[in-house]
Amino acid sequence: MRNLSIFLSLILALASAPQVSASEKLYFYTENFPPYNMSATGRAFEHKGDSIDGLCTEMVKAILSHTTLDYVIKLRNWDYGYNRARNKKNHGIFCTTYTEKRAPMFKWVGPLTKNLWTIFAPANTDLKIDRLEDARGLLFGGYRNDVMTEYLLERGYEVSALDSDDLNPKRLELGQVDLWIADRLAGPYFASQQDVEGLEPVYSFNDTELYLAINPATPDSVVDELNAALNKVHETGMYDAIETKYGL
Repeated sequence: MRNLSIFLSLILALASAPQVSASEKLYFYTENFPPYNMSATGRAFEHKGDSIDGLCTEMVKAILSHTTLDYVIKLRNWDYGYNRARNKKNHGIFCTTYTEKRAPMFKWVGPLTKNLWTIFAPANTDLKIDRLEDARGLLFGGYRNDVMTEYLLERGYEVSALDSDDLNPKRLELGQVDLWIADRLAGPYFASQQDVEGLEPVYSFNDTELYLAINPATPDSVVDELNAALNKVHETGMYDAIETKYGL
């Protein structure tokens, strides 16, 4: 009976003791933004990293291969992933542009690569743009929480913003918007996916750096491990190899 009493006391003590959790899983989101990030199967959403490809995705996977971190990579629309990263610990999004406004909103890993903001016009256009101001009064196609869209809106330009960028090349072709702002490298990929040909890059500006942005409640040790792993990716030559593969 005494042994039973000791056993029950031990069970109660274990049940009431604080539980030590295992290392928390990280959740990284990206979007269909070829050639930086894209579904390998042509789907709008992906639940597993093995089904997600692209320059930034390969860079993030290379970084994670030099860590001991437990993670999941998912492909969603940008607005969804961005808000998850903003509001949930251990969540992040890539590739996103580093700006002074965004700097305190996240912890940062990178830069992973660069992009060049470009204004596209319809095929066979005679429009000439020598400076951004020349586009004032025209309607841009953009998408919500995208840094290029935010940049234009903050400066008083008119932007019709969707949840994702997928439909903007077709909207431009059909005349539903006058211009489309996108990345110089990604724009033609997006257009080809929508069977849109011949869009004209009429003006480029703001060569920017792209990062993995992580919710600020995530431990510094995680971010430090990821940035140390990025240094290893540079040291092994993998960084240059990935960029060369995608034409940079």
